Formats: sequence, structure tokens, C-alpha cells
Amino acid sequence: MHSMLAMLRRAPHFSRIIPFLSIVIFLTLAQLQAGHAQLGKPEALYYKSWAVVIGIENYLLAPKISGAIEDGKSVANALRQLGFDNVVELYDKDASFRRLQQTLSDFLPRKVGRQDRLVIYYIGHAGVMQDSSGIEIGYLVPWDAQVGNVAKSITFENIKEFSRRIASKHTLLVFDAAVRGWEVSAAQPLSLEGRLAPEDDMEKRAVQVLAAADKGESLARTNERSLFAQTIVAGLSGGADSDKNGWLMASELGRYVTTKIQEQSHGSQHPLFSQIEGDGDTVLIEGRKAAFRLGGEPQTPAERLQAAKMQYEQAFSLLQTGKGQEEALERLNKALDYDPTFGDAYVLKSYVRLEVLPDLDDALSAAKAAVQYAPKNADSHYTLGLIYQKREQFLEAEQAMQEALRVNPNYVDVYFSLGLLYADSMHDQHKAVEAFTRYLELGGTHSRAREAVAQSNAPTPPDKP
Repeated sequence: MHSMLAMLRRAPHFSRIIPFLSIVIFLTLAQLQAGHAQLGKPEALYYKSWAVVIGIENYLLAPKISGAIEDGKSVANALRQLGFDNVVELYDKDASFRRLQQTLSDFLPRKVGRQDRLVIYYIGHAGVMQDSSGIEIGYLVPWDAQVGNVAKSITFENIKEFSRRIASKHTLLVFDAAVRGWEVSAAQPLSLEGRLAPEDDMEKRAVQVLAAADKGESLARTNERSLFAQTIVAGLSGGADSDKNGWLMASELGRYVTTKIQEQSHGSQHPLFSQIEGDGDTVLIEGRKAAFRLGGEPQTPAERLQAAKMQYEQAFSLLQTGKGQEEALERLNKALDYDPTFGDAYVLKSYVRLEVLPDLDDALSAAKAAVQYAPKNADSHYTLGLIYQKREQFLEAEQAMQEALRVNPNYVDVYFSLGLLYADSMHDQHKAVEAFTRYLELGGTHSRAREAVAQSNAPTPPDKP
């Protein structure tokens, strides 16, 4: 363990270069044109967030759908609130067959990058046909088409071809219509929340579909407005975050909408959620990574111990990178919630509160707990000694560091810290030289120790007569 903390203690040296590198990178990227390819991973989960909202109320050749435009606008506003910075709205004649084809075949494939997310929301007429093999294929009815005129409709074959061409990392297709006809694969019973490395899992591609109802079902409406659209907006506003951890995934939204619609329609309307490509999960609301987890809280002692270890490992990884320091502290606190006897977590927390996010009272409390639950970890005593030294409790600091050396007699860093304590705080040069000498014997190279030892070995000049 002491080597792990030693690694973290050296990390601040790198922080001096980070601001300079950030400026160089920023100036370099600023010269790239917007149309250039996306390089590397974004700082957040996505480079850009795209949405296309299609609402057709006043059809040219098909029955009117009252409230479709207002429903579409409410969904578009909800997506903007979630940080979708590119929202295209197509209503009535703007949602013609030609315009929808151009959007799917040219505009979106040309604009959307491989590190982007995309949501398409459609409210309008739809239908289901059978191909020559008897397989059912759904279709969407543009503004200038008739129900049943498949030749001038957007079929799910068109949409599947679009999903294969689109570069987006995560794509969610939402149809406020009673339709089916895509290859159905079972939706994930659990979202990606809780994987050991969520950032890696977030790179997995996903194309997901959520439809308001199965074929032939009537769509429930309240006050001339779509119940499905209202439920989607409520879900996007946080209602679908079932475990209340701040993250909202498409799989969570699918479960939420399915449950709510079936309840409010008294079982007459059955939304469908499917994964048609990949095993990723679209992130609709990104919470703090410290809260990213699998389903509910761990219950059994074994589950809680495993969860505590996972939080601890994530905290250490964050501290190694020099980023997410507050999140690292959150993870350590979460680990200790799961296992209040997790000694190494107290050790790391005491270090964080001493050197990273200073709070000497919290640091002292954590260090005392570390000594209690991890007495054979030399860092428990060493960090406690450093905290006492900063609190100017020098005798207690000496005692704690000596205890660290009883646990690990060859802990080189402790000898150097003891030398500084004796020389600068306790003004005992003899003990300081002893500590620095042992530090050098164990391979230490700091100039302060070499100078102190060299000065102690220098011959004393004779007294003048």
C-alpha cells in the first residue's frame, strides 16, 4: 500500500505541465474546421447531441392528428433541457417524403459523428405491411403520403439501412405510433450502470427503438394530446430515473414508459422497447460517475464488500489521473458506507483530506479509523503522523511515524519525513541526522538529506587561540 500512496504523492509534479498542455491542445483544436472528423474521445460522453423531432398534425392526404405539433415541441424542449445542442424540428409540410428521405440519407449521415448521440422522435401515422415472404415491416407516413401507400412512406427497411450508415455511438428512435416490424432482440434487463469501467462500456454502440404501442392498438390521448408524448417528457425530466442516482439511460426510459402507459391505458396500450443493434445503452441524463451503478443497492455482505472494493479502486484511479478529485472522495465515502471497516479506504481518504482536498479534522478522523481497521498497513500510521505534524502536534507525529517504521522498518519515505520533523519542527539535529542517514542507506536521494548528513560529518574547525 505504501508504494500506492507514494505514487499519488508524486503526482502533483505533473500538474505543473497540465495547464500548458491544455493551452496548446486548445489552440490546436481551435484551428480545425467544424466539418473535420472527430479525433479521440470527448471529455464528456459525447462530442455533440443531435435530435430530430417530427410531428405531423395536418396531413395533406391522411386524417388529422390533433396536438401532434404541440407534442413534438414539448419533446424538443425536453431534449434541449438535457443538453441536446442540435435539435431539428420538422412539422407538417416540412416533414414531406422528400425531406424525410434527405434527412435520413444525407443530412444526418453527413453531420453526426462517431462520438455523438442521436434521438429521433416521430409522431404521426404509421402502419404495418407484409413483404413477399410474409414478414411484417412497419412504415411511417410522411406529410404528403397516404396511409397504406408504402411506395411513398419511410419503411423500417429504410430506417434499418439508415441505422447501419449513421456513425453515432448511441441512437434512440422513438415512434409515437402503433407500429412494429424491426428485428426484435430482447431489451437488456439491466442498463449499463454498474460496470467496473463505465467509461469503456459507454463506447459500445447502441441503436434502440421505443414505440408507443403494438400494431393495431389505439393510442391513448388526454385533452387532445398524446399520453405517450406526455409520459416521454415526464421521463426525460427525471421521472424515469428509477434508482434515483442521477443517470437516465434509454433502457430506463423504455421501462418507465412501458409501465406508465400500460397502467394509465388500463392495459389497452403496450409500448415496445427493443435493441436492434449493439449492446450499449444511450445516456439521456449523465449523472456523477460516483453514482453510476447496477440497479439497486447491494444487499448481502458479499455484495456490499464487492461494491466497496469497486468504489475504492475507482477512487484510486481517479487520483492517479489528477482529475475528479471530489468524485474520488465521494467514491471513498461510498465505499465506507458499504463497508465501515474498510481500512485501506480510510487510509486513502486520510491522504485525500491531507493533501488533495484539505480538511485536517476529517483527515484526522479518517487516519484514526485507518489505524484501527488497518493497523498492519504502515501508511495508516505514516499519514496519521503527517496530519499530526501539520496540526503542530509534534510528539504525536513522531510517535505515529515510529509506529509506521515498526510495521515496515524499510519505509524510506517515513525516514525522510522524520528527518524533516526533527530538523524543522522539534529542532533535534542529532535525531534528524540519524533519520536522514537511514533514508540515504535505503536509497533515498533528496539533497536535503545529503546536505544534512554531509554537514554533520564535516570536521569541526579548531578553536582560535
